[in-house]
Amino acid sequence: MARTSGFGGSPDSGSPENPVLITEASTSLEDQHRARVRKYLTLMSFRIPALILAAVAYGVFQNPWISMAIIGLSIPLPWVAVLVANDRPPRRKDEPSRWDGRYDTNPAIEARDHRVIDG
Repeated sequence: MARTSGFGGSPDSGSPENPVLITEASTSLEDQHRARVRKYLTLMSFRIPALILAAVAYGVFQNPWISMAIIGLSIPLPWVAVLVANDRPPRRKDEPSRWDGRYDTNPAIEARDHRVIDG
């Protein structure tokens, strides 16, 4: 019997360091949440050092534009961090699409004759 490669993709699969993938189950919700929290904290950890760097840059260069540029770059960090943290894993190809096309036509927007009021 030929041994197939497992999760690691190498022939020595099956060891504790390189387990064989025996299921196609997705990662658990707890693991997904933990990964999203880690991404959020990583992105947000750049916010305070950026403000400190802006203060140091102002002290060194005496140029407020450099400090404002650093602060300006740190402003969208919370927004980006929330977007990244709330992102779901990519949809698998075998996952069904929820769109069934029931609402393709909107009855409120119909092409029909309307009365015109002359002024």
